[in-house]
Amino acid sequence: MTDTAAPPTTTACPSLADRTAGALAGAAVGDALGGPVEGWSPEQIRERHGGPVRGIVGPWHEDWRTARPLAPYHKGDGHVTDDTLMTHALIRVYEKVRDHLDAYAVADHLVPELITEPRWIPELEAEALPLQRVFLAEKWLVTRLHYGHADPREAGVGNIVNCGAAMYMAPVGLVNAGDPRGAYAEALDVAGAHQSSYGREAAGVLAAAVAAACVPGATPASIVDAALALAKDGTRTAIEAVCEVAVKYDEFEPALTSLRGAVSPFDTVGPEYRRPSLGARRPSRLHAVEELPVALGLLLIGGGDYRETVLGAVNYGRDCDSIATMCGALVGALGRPVPAEWTAAVTEASRLDLRGPAAALTAVAHEIHHRDLSRRRAHEAAFAALTESR
Repeated sequence: MTDTAAPPTTTACPSLADRTAGALAGAAVGDALGGPVEGWSPEQIRERHGGPVRGIVGPWHEDWRTARPLAPYHKGDGHVTDDTLMTHALIRVYEKVRDHLDAYAVADHLVPELITEPRWIPELEAEALPLQRVFLAEKWLVTRLHYGHADPREAGVGNIVNCGAAMYMAPVGLVNAGDPRGAYAEALDVAGAHQSSYGREAAGVLAAAVAAACVPGATPASIVDAALALAKDGTRTAIEAVCEVAVKYDEFEPALTSLRGAVSPFDTVGPEYRRPSLGARRPSRLHAVEELPVALGLLLIGGGDYRETVLGAVNYGRDCDSIATMCGALVGALGRPVPAEWTAAVTEASRLDLRGPAAALTAVAHEIHHRDLSRRRAHEAAFAALTESR
């Protein structure tokens, strides 16, 4: 795949700490920008805002407390959504486990995060249990694991197949920075407690893409190549179809309709996002979530520039908060700058600490890497002893 944008002019390689901070800030800002226009079409967004969205905007309806289908959530004005709430919850799980995660870590640590620890919920403008904000696909975790005592490795079977697991998998990519295959395998295990089919696959591929973005010298094209090297079934085909269209554009506005056309054969939700088709969100080897292929396509179009990439996601509409979250994480992991004014505004409006979680996840990533090296050396020594000539 040909990369249409040159890498940053700076010769300094961003550190793991820089990339982790950038990915988490980029994801949170993208989430906050996309939240107020989630569920609408590009045409509706342009009509509502007098053109494309170019920054933080207010709620779609002034009477957001009662207006359906958005009430009672205050979407907009720099408020993050459940994408960021779940991302930060997963980081806290890493802080507790301090090693690679699996489906059992979700049951043992992530589920209690959702049902026992009140957090500030920006869209509710109040402290509440995260369970009271997350979508039904995330409530499934509590139903199946806490109340149903399902095997964590199989708990995702039967859930809505959507991007609910993929939207918060960036931390898995960051603790496996530079190792897309390792990130893919770990995310598939973690997401098994939450999703099945192409929803689980999307989680694995998103984590792999974030890990690939951390490779020194990575580009949008190399990230897509890493994703394609691991993606399976409809997810792989959807990424190929969208990216074949994306490379024809260097601006997001004229590309949005074509991107939707490329992903639509793989998307089960259908043309009306708020009125899903009868076959929506069911398991399939032929289909894919819409969000991940579109995010990768917009990454190519934006050339890794944060504004162009994330604003493309925001103005795409539909599930654009999750698409922008993915785009923001990928651009941040590349080491590209996230606009400081947006980061500051989202931090203040959402009462969100971005530095603390980034520092904590970076420290955990170093610990995991040291453990991985020790485990690898032990394996090498054992294998050498088994194979040396006698």
